[in-house]
Amino acid sequence: MTKGAGIEIPQGRILLHACCAPCSGAIVEYLVQHGCRPAVFYSNSNITPREEYDIRLNECIRYAKAFDLEIVADEYDHSAWGACAIGLETEPERGARCLQCFKFRLLRAAQYAATHGFDVLTTTLASSRWKSLEQVNEAGQWACAQVEGVVWWPQNWRKGGLQERRGEIIREQNFYNQLFCGCEFSRR
Repeated sequence: MTKGAGIEIPQGRILLHACCAPCSGAIVEYLVQHGCRPAVFYSNSNITPREEYDIRLNECIRYAKAFDLEIVADEYDHSAWGACAIGLETEPERGARCLQCFKFRLLRAAQYAATHGFDVLTTTLASSRWKSLEQVNEAGQWACAQVEGVVWWPQNWRKGGLQERRGEIIREQNFYNQLFCGCEFSRR
């Protein structure tokens, strides 16, 4: 492991699941500054409408290109995502629906990682103060257990000044910064 600013960076190829550019900003910058070249995996079939999904995707693409990083856009399949939320529509934020959503998205990331030679998976979901770190890590560990050869990196991306840097990068990059996770249930 490489250590920088208190964060131990695992060896191997890192796949960074990205929920949006605002949550990705400080993480991408930090990893690149510490010698890592993660590939960014945008898998967010929870986002609706499609126009919202595309705006967020394009912001991620713009930022990844600034660092000359590979970015992969997973297939958008809102109906498949919706199947994981059946019966959980009225759950509050940080409730059971969010855990299922994280599992859906991180499983797709873990499967991609396993079939494309990545050793480590982590996510920008762990940078948002609106998300439960326990749920994010439970989903990530579960997803990596479903595939062979991919290790879950349970990094709390809110620490080490990264939360403050996140806000600075949002302003510097003039990122589109949404106020909801993206699913129709979070808009309530």
